[in-house]
Amino acid sequence: MRPFAYQRVSTEADAIAAAAAGARYLAGGTTLVDLMREEVETPESIVDINRLPLNHIRAEGDQLVIGALARMSEVAANEDVRRLQPLIAETLIEGASPQLRNVASIGGNLLQRVRCPYFRMLDAPCNKRSPGSGCSAIDGLNAGTAILGTSTHCIATHPSDLAVSLVALDATLHVRGPDGGRSFPVAELFRLPEDTPNLEHTLQPGELIAEVRIPNGPYARTARYLKVRDRSSYEFALVSAAAALQVENGTITQARIAAGGVGTRPWRMTAVEEALAGKPATRESFEAAAAVSTEGAQAQSGNAFKVKLLPATIVRALEMAGEGA
Repeated sequence: MRPFAYQRVSTEADAIAAAAAGARYLAGGTTLVDLMREEVETPESIVDINRLPLNHIRAEGDQLVIGALARMSEVAANEDVRRLQPLIAETLIEGASPQLRNVASIGGNLLQRVRCPYFRMLDAPCNKRSPGSGCSAIDGLNAGTAILGTSTHCIATHPSDLAVSLVALDATLHVRGPDGGRSFPVAELFRLPEDTPNLEHTLQPGELIAEVRIPNGPYARTARYLKVRDRSSYEFALVSAAAALQVENGTITQARIAAGGVGTRPWRMTAVEEALAGKPATRESFEAAAAVSTEGAQAQSGNAFKVKLLPATIVRALEMAGEGA
């Protein structure tokens, strides 16, 4: 690890000023510190934001509000979360080991870097790490890479389980920075790689994630998350699906679906949602709708299995959600 300057702050103003001057935010550090040890990331300055009052978890009107510094374990165990947004609790438990959940923050989880092995190999070309150097995964080991939203410059998947569920639930992100505060859908936080895969999010320099707001829609209390992976714990998704359904008299009136492990960002399945609207809540409807989930998919030599696994995962997630709807 290379030497760096360290600063601990107690106010958002001090944190934002330090980050605007080039410092990197440090919360749980479960991604950043690892990357610094491996010298994949070499920031010259770190600003520790753990003293900021951003660890709140509360029900507010028709929303659940979660501060960016709330730890994953705290959120997963919170009574309001488990009552109003069980999908969030389920996703967090599936997303990491107990040790990591005790340390990792909600904001940090959303901004974690990709887990493509070539990103961490300093002797391998990687456009995320070194723009213009090439993408080793395209002709290399690519079983865990994306089939949706890829480009000729990058095929890495976004690793966050939580982001998938937040996108499915139409959650909103609230950030503050040098120019004040702003809010936008969580889905708009993540960029497609296109020809600049090194730019992964839409935050402006110095902007700090303050909180996430999740609407308590009628479908939220029965939403479910299904994660398919090589082993049962401490593993990233090969394919995952967050599914929420509102069913009235056996007919689907609303559907919210997003997938992980298949896209270069958390992938909202709008075509599947549209195909479900007004249909009976049956396996036949789920299968017909899930069939459109792979439209536009670009498979690689090692990940073509995801073209079949994605629809099957969506169908099972919909069945799970439908059991409580």
